[in-house]
Amino acid sequence: MPVLKAPPKQPKTTVVQLRLDEEARSTLTKYAEYLDCSPSHVVTEALKLVYRKDKEFQSLLSAQHTKSSEPGTKGASFQLELK
Repeated sequence: MPVLKAPPKQPKTTVVQLRLDEEARSTLTKYAEYLDCSPSHVVTEALKLVYRKDKEFQSLLSAQHTKSSEPGTKGASFQLELK
């Protein structure tokens, strides 16, 4: 049994640029400091929370998943830029 534990695997990440007003940026920074984590982690977890809580969005995702699972449906590529 190893004495030290291996670090958890880091998820694959991508860079997204977004603009925040000064109050939102300041609050994000303070919240990240409060949690002792990065602002990126706060944003990621906040988005996951919103996605889970939004039942209409969950229904949309389920419908799209069902539709994309049909034979002959090809996935589409996209580019995302947040402003």
